[in-house]
Amino acid sequence: MAEEGEKKQGASRSASWVAAGIFLSRIAGLVREMVFARFFGTSVSADAWRAASRMPNVLQNLLGEGTLSASFIPEYSKLLEEGREEEAGRLAGVVFSLLFAAAGALALMGVLLAPLLVTVFTPGFDGLQRELTIRLIRILFPMTGVLVLSAWSLGILNSHRRFFIPYVAPVLWNAVMIAVLLVLGPGREQPDLVMLLGWAALAGGGLQFLIQLPWVLRLERSLKLGVDARFDSARRTIRNAGPATLGRGVVQLSTYVDMILASFLVEGSVAVLGYAQTLYVLPVSLFGMSVAAAELPELSRQRDRAKEVLQARIQAGLRQIAFFVIPSAVGYIAIGGWITAALYQRGDFGGDDAAWTHFVLIGYSVGLVASTATRLFSSSFFALGDTKTPALYATVRVFLAGALGAGLMLVGQQFVVAGHPLSPAGLALGSGIAAWLEWSLLRRSLRKRLGEVLPPMRPIFRMLSAAVAAAAAAWAVGTLLPPFSTLVSGAVVMAVYVGVYFAVAAALGISEVRGIVARLRGPFGAGKPPR
Repeated sequence: MAEEGEKKQGASRSASWVAAGIFLSRIAGLVREMVFARFFGTSVSADAWRAASRMPNVLQNLLGEGTLSASFIPEYSKLLEEGREEEAGRLAGVVFSLLFAAAGALALMGVLLAPLLVTVFTPGFDGLQRELTIRLIRILFPMTGVLVLSAWSLGILNSHRRFFIPYVAPVLWNAVMIAVLLVLGPGREQPDLVMLLGWAALAGGGLQFLIQLPWVLRLERSLKLGVDARFDSARRTIRNAGPATLGRGVVQLSTYVDMILASFLVEGSVAVLGYAQTLYVLPVSLFGMSVAAAELPELSRQRDRAKEVLQARIQAGLRQIAFFVIPSAVGYIAIGGWITAALYQRGDFGGDDAAWTHFVLIGYSVGLVASTATRLFSSSFFALGDTKTPALYATVRVFLAGALGAGLMLVGQQFVVAGHPLSPAGLALGSGIAAWLEWSLLRRSLRKRLGEVLPPMRPIFRMLSAAVAAAAAAWAVGTLLPPFSTLVSGAVVMAVYVGVYFAVAAALGISEVRGIVARLRGPFGAGKPPR
């Protein structure tokens, strides 16, 4: 029992380090988005940047962290646990060599086929909008190829239980872009500035990879580059990568469908989807990815133990996720207007744009809890050596999201809020509803293998009650505030929301509050995990 407690405490500390790294990188990302909104608003250049940024994501989604989490990390972690360091080094070298070749080839194809990609995936773009997108794609495809190699570094470091560095490394990527916008942006035409931003992104991607290399080489002293994949671990990794790549490809197809549809909508639709997604992925990354990333190596090491051990780890992880993501979803829906205005409303991004972004954010928030929990569900399947089931259910989700999104987009076209049609919000809502289907399918399959994986519902309902009470209090304060700046008003409303949530949660006896207080009193992560 003592050993299990130490392992749970270690996992809690690992998740905290992941969350800390992600928090810093996401804060840097939010600052980047705030600066971006100031200079570009919902303009043609903003649409071009959003579209061009999404297209190369096929590299990162097919070859990056998601696929490596499904295939490489479980096998590599298992070799380390068994003390087979030399074979682990060979596996790391094979994976790096294959990734380097595949990412390089796909990046070159993206550069050469940029006009065709724009024609296929943003058929509604023309003129300057189309020209800027083509030019940006030719810069951002190589950047994403470098980020794939950064994901390989993350896989190595995570497997060695080094979590902070790989998740904080994107701060450098964001910092380069922020610096370019602030130093070179004032007085410069938007089309010229967005091209400079593309080159800054490429340089930042290189720094993100290079900053991790010293730690990788220090930990993996047996690294041997090469493509000899004839040993068992390499064969299993490559075999499991196939379904994982297919699943990531299907998810990528979903983003392309949204982009294709949005390209036919009014100017700024692609950009507003991007602004809302930045906020939407923040809790997914902070609280879903942090727990899933920390648990994956541990679940992989323990996959041969009794199913009750895995079941207990999943339940604890889901409860940890719920404590933070339930109030995130409720807050985005209830007080998201103050949040979007505080973060984005300045320069070329006006109050109507902030209201438009809030309604899109509401659509995404419907599925926020489900999307975050499925990160842990998927990691559980990966640890069990099953990459096919998550890929299958991701496919089902994508087709449902596409069908629902298209229909709701047409419905939203009939409604106008703050001078903008709600069609992008319809796309987001379709995605949110479909996330719950994927959650349900994954949970059912895990339950058949391990038993019930959901934590008790009583504390979950208490978390929801605390979030609703906090939303009511924050909304009331927001409506009574005198006319401050949007930044001050948003900060006050969010502070009230967070304060009331934690106070009500503590009053309702939710043990996660005690765990957080214990960590804050001692060294980072030193507190006892909640029981």
